[in-house]
Amino acid sequence: MKLSRAEEELMNHLWRLKRAFMKDLMDAYPEPKPASTTISTLLKRMQDKEFVSYEANGKLREYYPLVSKENYFSKHLKGLIKNFFNDSPAQFASFFTKKTELSEEELLHLKSIIDDQLNHKK
Repeated sequence: MKLSRAEEELMNHLWRLKRAFMKDLMDAYPEPKPASTTISTLLKRMQDKEFVSYEANGKLREYYPLVSKENYFSKHLKGLIKNFFNDSPAQFASFFTKKTELSEEELLHLKSIIDDQLNHKK
């Protein structure tokens, strides 16, 4: 299941905070802050999608993510590669390296990562 843009923004705050009360989430937003009812609605939808849960702490709820940022974006990226790059990670890598205007240093770093992965496959 996928998150909307607003849900992703809220999840990013929650991933960063790890656990948070409504006030903490509100404070994480820049001005103009969304209404607390908006945040509550997003949290409810994210609970329904099983991305977020909470623990009751008196009258307050302390929210926490059920899905790690790494797992969410890994699935998101795999879907992007499947839908836009013919399910070919190589096509994606080619597009990424050509269109993002990476510096020589960044390209060398990517090459190093690829070389490390190739060495682990041996």
